[in-house]
Amino acid sequence: MQFSTLLLAFFSITELLLLGIIIVFFVRLKKSEALLNKLSQGQAEFVNKLHFNAQLEQEMINSFSKRQEELSALDEALDTRAKELSKLLTAAEKILHSPAIKRQTVIEGHRKGRSPLVLAKATGLTLEEVEIIIDQES
Repeated sequence: MQFSTLLLAFFSITELLLLGIIIVFFVRLKKSEALLNKLSQGQAEFVNKLHFNAQLEQEMINSFSKRQEELSALDEALDTRAKELSKLLTAAEKILHSPAIKRQTVIEGHRKGRSPLVLAKATGLTLEEVEIIIDQES
C-alpha cells in the first residue's frame, strides 16, 4: 500500500503543479488580452488622427490652389497695368520732347529767375536756342 500511497501523492502533487501552471497561463492570457485591447484602441486613435491629418492636408492643398489662382489673376492685372503705364510713359516722353513744351519750360524758368545755362541743360537745347526763346518772349 505504500506504493499506492506514494503514487497517489505523486499524482496529487502533479495535478497541483498542473493547476498552478494553468492558473499562471490564464493570468498571462488576461494580461495579453488587456494589452491587445489597448493596442487596438491606440490603432483606432492613430487611424482617426491620420484621417484628420489627411483632411487638413486636403484643405491646405485647396487653399494653396486658390491662392495660386488669385496670384495668377493679380499677375495678369499687373501685366496689364504695366503695359498701360508704359504707353503713358511713352506718350509723356513724346510730350516732354515737343518744341512747345520746351519753349514753355524755358519761358517759365526764365520768369522764375533761372539762368539760360541751367534752362539749356534742363531742356536739352543749346544756349543760343534758349536765349532766342527768351528774347522772343521779352
